[in-house]
Amino acid sequence: MSNQKPAIAINDLTVAYDYKPVLWDIDLEIPEGVLMAIVGPNGAGKSTLIKSILQIVKPIAGSIEVFGKPYKRNQRMVAYVPQKGSVDWDFPTNALDVVMMGTYGKLGWIKRPGQKQKKAALEALEKVGMLEFKERQISQLSGGQQQRIFLARALVQNARIYLMDEPFQGVDATTEKAIVNLLKELRKAGKTVVVVHHDLQTVPEYFDWVTFLNVKKIATGPVKDIFNDDNLTKTYGINYKVAVSES
Repeated sequence: MSNQKPAIAINDLTVAYDYKPVLWDIDLEIPEGVLMAIVGPNGAGKSTLIKSILQIVKPIAGSIEVFGKPYKRNQRMVAYVPQKGSVDWDFPTNALDVVMMGTYGKLGWIKRPGQKQKKAALEALEKVGMLEFKERQISQLSGGQQQRIFLARALVQNARIYLMDEPFQGVDATTEKAIVNLLKELRKAGKTVVVVHHDLQTVPEYFDWVTFLNVKKIATGPVKDIFNDDNLTKTYGINYKVAVSES
């Protein structure tokens, strides 16, 4: 792994809103092929970190590279699943159309999706267990179903890096299990998956890599090495005890 370029390399990243730092002097390398959780308290800058990688948020200092190049040059290698709350679910479109939108990046804006793209979208819907809902308006789907549709849209991009902002938020246990299985499949296929995550109890079960964040980077590395009471206490500012799985 040390001879490879990291999937994402972040150097001296600082982001501020109204002159208040949200991320401060972040140095972070995310190796290729890991399934990584970003954890930290509310306001720690977790979503901002994802949005900075995607250049949705502009930093005031620092640089970010994707496979050794600026994001704009490798953006087709990156797929994004936004927070559910940031999406207009009343937009009049059905599930299949939302997933087809994932093919636009590689087609460009002039070409229209054809049969090949439709086939890929249907396969992605099947993979997330939503094929039977392909004609359903997204506003008529449950929260868990909506999240699966956005996962399918990311899958159809066939990216090398998947950035997901709280994909388990507001989903039922069945959907959560399905999403976890999908993330592990992506990792098995050599993809890099970065997830903003809140449930500390499930970190050892779901992820193999973790980054602790609270405006500054506290620690990053394999879950088995750094997911411990010391780093949890440094990140959350109180004495933390989490039952860590022995598996």
